[in-house]
Amino acid sequence: MCENAWGEGEIGGQNRLVRIWYSEVNRVPVVGRAFSQRKDLPISGLTGNLTGLKASQLKSLSRLHGRKVAPGLWITPETARQVALLSHETGRQIALLITREGSVAMVVVGTAREVYLSDLPPSRSGGRSLRGLRMVHTHLQGEPLSQDDLNDLALLRLDAMVAILVNRDSGLPDKLCVATIDPDPEADPPWIVDPPRALGPETLSSEGRVEALEEELARGLSAATKKTTGQERGLLVSVSSASVFDQEEALSELAELARSADVDVLGIVRQRVARYHPTTLMSSDRLKSLLIHALKLHATLIIFEQELSPNQVRKIAEMTELKVIDRTQLILDIFARRAHSRDGKLQVELAQLKYLLPRLFERSTALSRLTGGIGGRGPGETRLEEDRRRVRDRIASLGAKLRHLEVERSERKSRRREAALPVVSLVGYTNVGKSTLLNRLTKSDVLVEDKMFATLDPTSRRLRFPREREIILTDTVGFIRDLPADLRRAFMATFDELRDADLIVHVADASHPACEVMIERVDGILREMKLDAVPTLLLFNKCDRMDDETRARLALRFPEGIFVSAMDASTLRPLEEILQRRLFERSLTSLATEIP
Repeated sequence: MCENAWGEGEIGGQNRLVRIWYSEVNRVPVVGRAFSQRKDLPISGLTGNLTGLKASQLKSLSRLHGRKVAPGLWITPETARQVALLSHETGRQIALLITREGSVAMVVVGTAREVYLSDLPPSRSGGRSLRGLRMVHTHLQGEPLSQDDLNDLALLRLDAMVAILVNRDSGLPDKLCVATIDPDPEADPPWIVDPPRALGPETLSSEGRVEALEEELARGLSAATKKTTGQERGLLVSVSSASVFDQEEALSELAELARSADVDVLGIVRQRVARYHPTTLMSSDRLKSLLIHALKLHATLIIFEQELSPNQVRKIAEMTELKVIDRTQLILDIFARRAHSRDGKLQVELAQLKYLLPRLFERSTALSRLTGGIGGRGPGETRLEEDRRRVRDRIASLGAKLRHLEVERSERKSRRREAALPVVSLVGYTNVGKSTLLNRLTKSDVLVEDKMFATLDPTSRRLRFPREREIILTDTVGFIRDLPADLRRAFMATFDELRDADLIVHVADASHPACEVMIERVDGILREMKLDAVPTLLLFNKCDRMDDETRARLALRFPEGIFVSAMDASTLRPLEEILQRRLFERSLTSLATEIP
């Protein structure tokens, strides 16, 4: 796949790589505004706003790269003096990115008000708490550290953010202002800012502050890891104009989906907005606060309840090293994990590729394939075009294989019709107990877990009644609110088997607070699929978990419903008797509207 446009991450406890699309810039956060850079002066270690600088100034700046800073110092007095004078002369802020070992790894030139980091030098971030880089930059107006400086400190996980306050008259360094991350996860704001102090031995000394800070952060990360069980620690986010009740319901369902993907939910962030921000869903400042909050919680993943556009994912990914996915991608991951049959695996892969295709993007022509000959000179087929072509080819190949499997399904249905065996399909919201019910009725051992989409592949078993009567009992894929369109289209062929069912048993979780809403949603999906003409039996499962008041309300609201508990075999006998009456003793037509 497109290795430069999306990466691979691992969700859950299984040894399976889950493909998660995110920008390669995701590994190098970018905060600020971009400005032009001189392309004719490729000087190693020097970047930023180089347009308009003299050759002598560029040479002086380039000499800063690779300079050594003595251990235990934020910066040496000589280097601070030279940087301040160059910044005063050029009228631009200048930043030095210094490694933990004291080497100037990069020199960045900004504007009079800010420095923009388009890239970062190689660092020791990885799984560590801090990146191993500190940023020392000049402030021309003698102003303290700005909010953008502090945001960059937290988002980039820098060792420290240091500002050299330049004297406006002499151009010499006047004061030093230092900020570091606050190791307390409950601290607000999440940084410690020292007041500006005059340059001197005490001011320039770091006094082992970074090492002590990293030790505290490591202890906090270790404590946070011990409290969780999954490999991913996620923060759930909802940005919507819907009511608070609707947001809470959606987030509750998202939390269940995250749990099904073995993600430990560290917290929930909800924001109501009048309209979405076109590029970042929420305002830039609010997004930065969210990302900083996620880093404080030691989160590794941010899951948005709303579906993100390719541009929104790219913009958000540019601001953080955390993986950013949306609800659709989370469901795709769960489906990819739970699909075991050949049919299910092909359907999930097809849905993933259709989701991925519009999210492929190009950032460089360096990967273009050059061709030769008259009429053939030029960039040729770019890597992006090649990736898209391969994805389209794979989609076409999967479509052909699925059509072949559809023919095989039709043949199996024909054999069932020849055997004259009635077919009963279990449908309903995910995690309402359909698989448990199938196991109890047919004495099977289908996988059962208290998770959403625990079983994905449709399962059919024979249910034998007295007098040598048999039916085919089929467990189908669970429904969910706003099932992603690509998944719905991919599994439509599987749902088509419902059209040949003699009876649909709509299973509902009677103990769920939103039981009635779930029933309406499933009924709506059945109507959308034009399956409302098939006789349906409403079955309330998990009645052992409900109180008498709830049961009375549901019985009054749905008088045709049957109350059972898949864990109690005695409650299933009336269900078996009703199935026999409907399928064998009377015609389906006359009993379609019967109230059992």
